[in-house]
Amino acid sequence: MNEIYDTIIIGGGPAGLAAGIYTSRGKLKTLILNQGTVGGQLVLTHEIANYPGIETTSGYKLANTMKKQAKTFGCTIKSNLQITKYNLGGAIKTIEVNGKDIYWGKSIILTPGGTPRTLNIPGENGFKGRGISYCATCDGDFFTDKKIIVVGGGNSALEEAVSLTKYASDVTIVHQFDHFQAFEHAIKEAKDNPKISFIMESELREFSGDEKLRKVKIEHLPTGEVSEKDIEGVFIFVGYKPNTEQLNNHIELNKWGEIIVDPQMKTNLDGVYAAGDCIVKKYRQVTTAVADGTIAALSTIEHIHNIKDRLQAETS
Repeated sequence: MNEIYDTIIIGGGPAGLAAGIYTSRGKLKTLILNQGTVGGQLVLTHEIANYPGIETTSGYKLANTMKKQAKTFGCTIKSNLQITKYNLGGAIKTIEVNGKDIYWGKSIILTPGGTPRTLNIPGENGFKGRGISYCATCDGDFFTDKKIIVVGGGNSALEEAVSLTKYASDVTIVHQFDHFQAFEHAIKEAKDNPKISFIMESELREFSGDEKLRKVKIEHLPTGEVSEKDIEGVFIFVGYKPNTEQLNNHIELNKWGEIIVDPQMKTNLDGVYAAGDCIVKKYRQVTTAVADGTIAALSTIEHIHNIKDRLQAETS
């Protein structure tokens, strides 16, 4: 492990894989270090129907294709490991893995991704992708003419509920408080939509069904009364958590833990870039992650070439 990579990419989701394709094709010695299964959240998506140029595919298949592309161009990928220490300062950065192995890189692209916050109630894990979704843009079309629930009371929940009325026959918003934490225009738009109804001061307690989601249990918080509702889909919008806990005190983050980048995906540290769901951004889609990864890769290629040009000038 004494070799020095031109760039080390942290994370093997769509942003990291896209970055790996571009940097390795750009002749940079590239290493991807991934803490879980290559593909990230992409592999949990049963069907993708809005990726340009591909009519329909599974998340697993798309991730596997991207992985093969990166490896074909010479990218090294190591997965199912634990990153235990970062050193992102200086000309050569180091990443410690599994508490013992050290990797050196002239640049770093951070793509650790993020995860939607879950309700953490019985049945949620089992029905993910089989009736439970965290992305209206990704999955709304699969719920055409169906009755669904939207969980949440912020801007995202209300805006996505309105968006889902383009597909669903009936949308019920379930929120734990008696008021919404959203802008007035978002609240008004939701209340004015004839397809949307509301169950306030309530929380979901359980998901159930067979091969697909069929029912939910809902508790009315002031009374403790639990009712059961037949339903064909649930969209959960209770926040988003970037996977950046390990990067505290290493890189500049905003108050939500998102990495702050400029339009070139550069962070506050020289030679360190970030892309995908971990950065400050509004929209989180496979296509936007791939675009971020592409920009970060092209910026990294330019950074490495500048280093080589400086070294050549100093030694000539």
